[in-house]
Amino acid sequence: MPLSLETEEFSNKQAFIDSLTNESLTGLQGIAKSDLHNHAGRGGTIQYIGEWAKVSIQPPTEPFQSLHGMQNWFVEHVKVHCPGIQGYLKRIEASFVQAAEDHIVKLALSFGLNEIDNLGGMESFSRIMDDFHRCYIPQTRFLPELALDRACNVDEVYARLDTILASQWFRSIDICGDEFAQPIAGFKSIYKAAKAAGLTLKAHVGEFGTADQVMEAVEELELQEVHHGVAAASSPQIMRWLAENHIQLNVCPTSNIMLGVAESYDTHPIRNLYEHGVPVTLNTDDLLIFNQSVSQEYLNLYKSGLMTPEELNDIRLIGLR
Repeated sequence: MPLSLETEEFSNKQAFIDSLTNESLTGLQGIAKSDLHNHAGRGGTIQYIGEWAKVSIQPPTEPFQSLHGMQNWFVEHVKVHCPGIQGYLKRIEASFVQAAEDHIVKLALSFGLNEIDNLGGMESFSRIMDDFHRCYIPQTRFLPELALDRACNVDEVYARLDTILASQWFRSIDICGDEFAQPIAGFKSIYKAAKAAGLTLKAHVGEFGTADQVMEAVEELELQEVHHGVAAASSPQIMRWLAENHIQLNVCPTSNIMLGVAESYDTHPIRNLYEHGVPVTLNTDDLLIFNQSVSQEYLNLYKSGLMTPEELNDIRLIGLR
């Protein structure tokens, strides 16, 4: 006789807490989790790419000085071993394989316009990605995300938006890259169209910017989720506002540390955000660079003493809603 949902969730909760307490990565990998902030072409592991390319890729050992420095590392240490369309598809494959290995049952992978164009347009692009989904994680809820560059030409993107949204393939929209490239309000027309198409509205904001800029972005674009948003932890008023309006922050601790946004796991601002009632989730961001799976992120926060197993399980459930 199958377990009831309540019994199954209690079982998962206890297994999750036990795995954290025992610092068992293998145990954590067997428990359902989400990854809601994952750049698809960078979502696999360096081990998987290294085995395919027959090279040994070592992860970065020091924090990056900037996003530009991070990108240079990625090109010189990873992309060089998997160039072109074949290499890109292998990196996408790695993202789906890793999600299966870490029991990610709700996966938001983000894709840029150039990725769509390089695979021949929306029809062929979505077919290829759906094939990966069916092959590697058919039981996972796959939530494709359209990622726009903050420095893009908004008018050009808007002009082709109808064609992209007509496929009804994407489930959410995001703005990534340099937070200071241009004002967030410039994307209003795009986000209005995305909202009308039923997409979940997200944006990278408050990673390097300020708490006020987090609130501005949410209000201007009517965001439902924020990628990073950790700058909000500096303002009790804005944290209270985010909590009251149920704005979810998709947080990536190792990414924050490696980009100098946070000093360490034991001082990470997710603690402050959680205590103020802001809905937060744990995610990988660019796993091929930061080398930490979702399970490892939970373990990092537990081992640092920042959060209890019960609190981390609460965060796990927020991501699975």
